[in-house]
Amino acid sequence: MINTEKNLKVAYLFDFYGEILSEKQQLAIELYYNDDLSLREVAAQLGISRQGVRDSLKRSETALFEMEEKLGLAARFGSVLTEIDKIRQNAVQIKSVSSDNAVCEWADEIKKSADKIAKNF
Repeated sequence: MINTEKNLKVAYLFDFYGEILSEKQQLAIELYYNDDLSLREVAAQLGISRQGVRDSLKRSETALFEMEEKLGLAARFGSVLTEIDKIRQNAVQIKSVSSDNAVCEWADEIKKSADKIAKNF
């Protein structure tokens, strides 16, 4: 996994499972992955060594990846959003090929419903 890709994955998993981490681990993840601070900068803010930050981040990453492996919430969330997008696209395509006003209205309603589900999901 490319480092940037891994960083994005950790930040994404943090959104789902961050609450399982200690407050200090949460802050370290926030500062390092979300605020893009260096290990040295995070260490200064947390009052621990650079190595301490690195160790904390590694333990946190491991915990996040283990939770995803066990629960799969992030993967399921992504799958649902993908399927909602397919519903939207199909509704748009139905509307574009139909000249029947009722069908076009139904397609609009389907798209609106899909948009609402995605927004509230």
